Amino acid sequence: MFEVYITKAAKYLPNEAVSNEEMEDYLGLINDAASKARRIILRNNKITSRYYAIDKTGKSTHNNAELTRNAVVQLFDENFTAQDLEVLSCGTSTPDVFLPSHAAMVHGLLKNKSVELNSSTGVCCAGMNSLKFGFLSVRSGNSKNAICTGSERVSTWLNAQMYNHEAANLKSLEEQPIIAFKKDFLRWMLSDGAGAFLLENEPKGPISLKIEWMEAFSYAYELETCMYAGGDKLENGEIKAWSDYAPEEWLKESVFAIKQDVKLLDEFILSKGAESMRDAMGKNNITADQVDYFIPHVSSNFFVEGLKKGLTEKGIGMTDDKWFMNLSRVGNVGSASIYLALEELMNSGNLKKGDRILLSVPESGRFSFAYAYLTVC
Repeated sequence: MFEVYITKAAKYLPNEAVSNEEMEDYLGLINDAASKARRIILRNNKITSRYYAIDKTGKSTHNNAELTRNAVVQLFDENFTAQDLEVLSCGTSTPDVFLPSHAAMVHGLLKNKSVELNSSTGVCCAGMNSLKFGFLSVRSGNSKNAICTGSERVSTWLNAQMYNHEAANLKSLEEQPIIAFKKDFLRWMLSDGAGAFLLENEPKGPISLKIEWMEAFSYAYELETCMYAGGDKLENGEIKAWSDYAPEEWLKESVFAIKQDVKLLDEFILSKGAESMRDAMGKNNITADQVDYFIPHVSSNFFVEGLKKGLTEKGIGMTDDKWFMNLSRVGNVGSASIYLALEELMNSGNLKKGDRILLSVPESGRFSFAYAYLTVC
């Protein structure tokens, strides 16, 4: 078995930062009316700026594969070129197409050589799953290196035109043309970007991060779906897939819109997160005293105090000085968020050899959680 190191980290955030007051200039107005939920949601999530891969007309400036490629190419230099790459592992919630895979579309833009590909799907854990594939590939000796990514291009999914048909349908039925909170909620939470890590079997450069271990958990066996797209939730909790709807229903019901059951989220995301993190740390004999930097992917600042309380109750509370987050500055970028946070810390100049970092990523899709423990070399 080989040791595995993150030797470089890169990010790509498209265009200029978008302030809270500018959001509807980019995403548009549903039924020509400002959202009543926007200010409340933004007050709770405390995000003040984010990035969109669209302009103010709603026209795309980058697709997901391009965002990812733009992050990946920053990892190449005279010491590690595109021709040296052996494995490309890409995670996303929002691929440009159903088929081919997201990794294949990114590879097509790199135009380097034949490499092994992996595409991880899901929600926020997709980026951690892509990292684990690269980690295990290098660890096992299957490859000497891997580039792993997390990326999202969700802005086009949140555009008002995606919901206007549903609003018009509600109006025709003489109902209030107000989109359900489970759909409107995420329009003010999610944004675009990409992050990339280079993994190698030996440390390189001034700073490398040794991946000591990675752990993942799923509670789908006992909990119903919480966050979803390409279908809708039935009264019994099951998901009806887009392919089981008539084509004319896709727009009327906003079937492809991203939705979240906020009641289910509030009930389980913190409790299962604290439980799984306790189990991951216990399995690997790690205590809170052995963590110098705690980087949690938190979708909204609303959950921070609750997470602190839950971790403390499980005996793994992290003091405030250990927490590192950039949510307010870059937004919630789903599977890319953990990459963007670690990239910022890794390139900050603040890390010193021997520092230990714990990554924590929850996914509300059907309640999955992923963790990684790193040592600065």
